[in-house]
Amino acid sequence: MKVAFPLIGQRHQTLHALPIALEVSARHPDVAVHVSCLTVSHLELARSLATLYPEARVQFDLLPISAKLRRRIEQHGLRVVDRLIGLFASRRYFRNFNSIIVPEATSLQLRRMGVRRPKMIWTGHGAGDRAIGFARHLGKFDFLLVPGRKVEQRMLEKGIIRPGAYHRGTYAKFDLVRRMDAKRPKLFNNNRPTILYNPHFLRRLSSWPEMGHQILDFFARQDRYNLVFAPHFRLFDNHREEGEALKRQYGHLPHMLIDPGSHRSIDMTYTMGADLYLGDVSSQVAEFMIRPRPCLFLNAHHVKWHGNPDYQFWTLGPVTENVSDLGAKIENAFETHPRFLEAQRQYVLETFETLGDEPTAPAAADAIVDFLKRAA
Repeated sequence: MKVAFPLIGQRHQTLHALPIALEVSARHPDVAVHVSCLTVSHLELARSLATLYPEARVQFDLLPISAKLRRRIEQHGLRVVDRLIGLFASRRYFRNFNSIIVPEATSLQLRRMGVRRPKMIWTGHGAGDRAIGFARHLGKFDFLLVPGRKVEQRMLEKGIIRPGAYHRGTYAKFDLVRRMDAKRPKLFNNNRPTILYNPHFLRRLSSWPEMGHQILDFFARQDRYNLVFAPHFRLFDNHREEGEALKRQYGHLPHMLIDPGSHRSIDMTYTMGADLYLGDVSSQVAEFMIRPRPCLFLNAHHVKWHGNPDYQFWTLGPVTENVSDLGAKIENAFETHPRFLEAQRQYVLETFETLGDEPTAPAAADAIVDFLKRAA
């Protein structure tokens, strides 16, 4: 049996799929595992992370796109059209596999490109509450991995998953973070509380366009807190100069860390190192909750969110529609955290069925191989 794990999305998705590829290789030596990427730097990232699994024997492949497109992606970031071109150029490569296992849904387009024999399997890449995580097109996958009961229930209600064609209890990123671990150095050389500001990348959902600069200016002026500004990886991936300009503007301040998209922005360095989460709808809040701490949510678009399952995580801390008197609102989030503590603990258990202390990728690897053998 031969399986492919193409990593054609942004790098933050790598941590959700790669541990499963490595566990398939380590636990099932009769399965040939290939990990493939569009760019050399992405392939190097995957190779580097794979060294944490010395027992795995994986082949790493560079997908056959033009050198010009490869340079453009490296220099200016990844677009949806780049992924589609990469899939189309690689369709002959993908026809050679029994299964194609991915953390995103763009790869479903391979079926329209004539790649119909391989089973399509979805690992997912996050565990937030937004509707996009429960889109009906996910039902086109032959087999899916879901993190916990919360996601399972919504997917069953929408008819996305069916018994025998999914496995519950996987959040492979935690496995990798545990291996990387995590005696990480302190983020700042002081004893101030550290705030993580983590806005989403979609303008219609993100607090960044309406509030972002006000937030950075507030933290630049005050001397009570540290700030890590580490937005969703995609916010600046196609606007890299804007991210670099922010580093130049604020990066000299010893109590502010501006990270528009380094590896540390995707490997839970900041979610594990911060004392309070400040953000809007990024699923990274679910990862932050693995160790319950205060949150302050930003409703920049005045959404009627109460009772909406897409905003369930906004029940886990105070929600504000403006950032006037932000210092008082942060202080209130710290003071009222005991009120939200039990809800946060329950949210983690319903979302992940783990506190991140036990690996989940091995069971996912076994479930995938078992499904493929049954489907053969």
